Amino acid sequence: MGHEPHIHFAASNADVAQAALASLTRRYGQVAHSAADMIVALGGDGFMLQTLHSGAGLPVYGMNCGTVGFLMNDYSDVDLVERLHAAEEAVINPLSMRAETIDGKIHEALAINEVSLLRAGPQAAKLKISVNGKVRMEELICDGAIVATPAGSTAYNYSAHGPILPIGSDVLALTGIASFRPRRWQGAILPRSAVVRFDVLEAVKRPVMADADSRSVKPVAWVEIQSEPTVEHRILFDPGHGLEERLMREQFA
Repeated sequence: MGHEPHIHFAASNADVAQAALASLTRRYGQVAHSAADMIVALGGDGFMLQTLHSGAGLPVYGMNCGTVGFLMNDYSDVDLVERLHAAEEAVINPLSMRAETIDGKIHEALAINEVSLLRAGPQAAKLKISVNGKVRMEELICDGAIVATPAGSTAYNYSAHGPILPIGSDVLALTGIASFRPRRWQGAILPRSAVVRFDVLEAVKRPVMADADSRSVKPVAWVEIQSEPTVEHRILFDPGHGLEERLMREQFA
């Protein structure tokens, strides 16, 4: 990046993010999204995910103005151009979710962190799990299940006691949420090429919602999830603070 970057600033609705937006655009100007060669996102991880989904392939440099900032750099309104020139880029592939609701409609979405199935009623969910067309678990009674990317493995997946996956590893994490039967099921680590299918058993009596990075559909009859290698999201980090280092630190916190 030898020239002055053409930056489009985007901010969440939080007061602190809006104040940062005003300060940074006064100092560095504002370029329209269509004319930008990078985006600076101001907010927390939720806003960062929104920005990546709508970023049209542009690299995104996040600055933390929210409560959670695993994907974000520290906020400062000085030396931004120098930080952008020095930034390291991580390229990640999202998951694609294809789900059918019980009314027969098909819904599709992409997820950078994870696709989760969650019970949507008072009773536990019953899920049948297939991988690459072969049934691997006839019945999982649980509050839900998660398929997570390496980039998303420290988020909801980790909170549900799933494994942290190294960035760049060609695997996905499949993690149960409050698994009741089999009681001691620890989940699975799957190759990134795997196609995971959940069939919801007793879908009317035990409704389940499917959630792709906080975009939800319900009640679902089945959900298929796989990595989407044709879509690339580009995230910029300050040197020495990239995803690999963040994942390593998280495991020794």
